Amino acid sequence: MKIRYLMLHAYGMGGTIRTVVNQANAMAAAGHDVELVSLVRRRETPQFGLDPRISITTLVDQRDGRQQDSIGRRAWRRVRGKMVPRGEFAADYFTERVEWAAMEYVSKLRDGVLVTTRPALNLIAARRASKSVVRVAQEHMNLSAYPDSIRREIARYYDRFDAITVLTRTNRLEYQRLLPSTAIVQIPNAVHKVDQERSQQVNPVVIAAGRLVPQKGFDLLIPAFAQVVSEHPEWRLRIFGTGPRKSQLAGLVEQHGLGAHVSMPGRTDRLEKELTDASVYALSSRFEGLPMVMIEAMTHALPVAAFDCPTGPKDVLTDGVDGVLVPPRDVDALAAALNRLIADRELRVRMGRQAAKTSRAYAPELVMPLWEDLFSELLQGERVVDNFWSSR
Repeated sequence: MKIRYLMLHAYGMGGTIRTVVNQANAMAAAGHDVELVSLVRRRETPQFGLDPRISITTLVDQRDGRQQDSIGRRAWRRVRGKMVPRGEFAADYFTERVEWAAMEYVSKLRDGVLVTTRPALNLIAARRASKSVVRVAQEHMNLSAYPDSIRREIARYYDRFDAITVLTRTNRLEYQRLLPSTAIVQIPNAVHKVDQERSQQVNPVVIAAGRLVPQKGFDLLIPAFAQVVSEHPEWRLRIFGTGPRKSQLAGLVEQHGLGAHVSMPGRTDRLEKELTDASVYALSSRFEGLPMVMIEAMTHALPVAAFDCPTGPKDVLTDGVDGVLVPPRDVDALAAALNRLIADRELRVRMGRQAAKTSRAYAPELVMPLWEDLFSELLQGERVVDNFWSSR
């Protein structure tokens, strides 16, 4: 079958990009004709490895900088509001030129499967793609995390899709309530692999990873770790990632006197080794879709201390079994959870063993066939009913 994945920036970094690339690689390995379509391009080469059988297409090349749009800023605001609402997290990417490139591309398709991977692209496909194309919208974030402007557009246009895929049971129920006549399919993202080197629980290191943005809550994790250091001064926190909040977070580290205890090394291409060398994973997000780095940490037998934020952590973790869940944004509770794990190596080993067991449900060999089955059913004109994945 012909499968096209339309992404905002296939050459970038991030959890969504990685999971879509993994899915495309799996479909190519299964013998399908796969094309990865990058709406914009700002780097020379993809950051994640692509199967050589996958073709990659760029719609707007921005390696030499953003080109000026043909209409003025004030006029553009009116155009953008018609297709990509301001509440979309990547709305700033969608200049007139970029938005029209996306519309032109999807409107010309006449066959195969088109998979779009974020609300802006989903809305464009819903409104412009031909019904002769099987249209699948991927949602990597929970519905309640979007502002009203996005939820209104989702309610208005998403019923045009042949299927909407979501990551968790909570997401599925949210979308079913909003779109009762539309096929909502729960398929989680798959980890890269589940047979990873396991932590030996010997290094006094807590690890976290993600974009340095408010969503990830590192501004909550740092003061929580200040409480940890007061009881366990030999422990260190390492936060991997890049983003616009780096200077603010660095200021917070200095404010709490944690310069010798908290480091932010930036992006790393050896995260698997860093996870193996750590002893606890901390998830401090204000909201999530499905926290893939957390699950990857679990493949390394790391227990997790996490906010029970919407959505994802509770869909994966069992409190007291493979991790510790605490109320959202409760800094004191997160500090207590970290202290509990840090103080008891036997508990960390036991929870880490269970975490590795839990993570096996997200193995590529279990998840990827679900995508192949879904695409096949839709191409054959079958209606998808109550098609969802279960980790238990």
